[in-house]
Amino acid sequence: MPVELVTTDGVFALDGGEWEVTNNIWLVGDDREVVIFDAAHDHQPIVDAVAGRRVNAIVCTHGHNDHINAAVALRAAVDAPVLLHPADRMLWDDVHPEVSPDVEIVPGSLMKAAGHELAVIHTPGHSPGCCCFHDSTSGRLVSGDTLFCGGPGATGRSFSDEPTILRSIRDHLLTLPDSTIVHTGHGETTTIGAERGRVMNRISELGLP
Repeated sequence: MPVELVTTDGVFALDGGEWEVTNNIWLVGDDREVVIFDAAHDHQPIVDAVAGRRVNAIVCTHGHNDHINAAVALRAAVDAPVLLHPADRMLWDDVHPEVSPDVEIVPGSLMKAAGHELAVIHTPGHSPGCCCFHDSTSGRLVSGDTLFCGGPGATGRSFSDEPTILRSIRDHLLTLPDSTIVHTGHGETTTIGAERGRVMNRISELGLP
């Protein structure tokens, strides 16, 4: 499955705090069509990477501002629907109060791009509507901020919960082969095998059932 990386820089804002971040935007497809995962900060570098290809969808892995703040401009530029899990609609509305996403992400459904199918996996914890997207054929996962190189995504802010994200990863992501490549929302790409021990150690520390 061809996967292309675009990065953009900007500010993640939540609960009155602001942090400078670099976001990963992933394009999945071929030389004719792509699906875009996340729309961070500046739509133009994403449009440049699309390079005139048909965009089937702009998929928001979750609703934090740094993953959706370019979504409306990107939608206008590439003429594609924006998809978001409904549990994160309150986060979307903070950023785009007068504009709605186009389609609700449905767990268990498939995202299609250039003959590839990515299964939608609902993985709440970092936010209520976080989702990951798995292509079993190529052994790749787009994880958003659910799983990073270094372990689970951050919790401790509004709408997040550490036991919930750990259970999501354990029950839905650690069932994948260790060789599965994980394309993250920030930072370096990793694998399920590289993160398995970190996640299970934290689960053990918290005594989660």
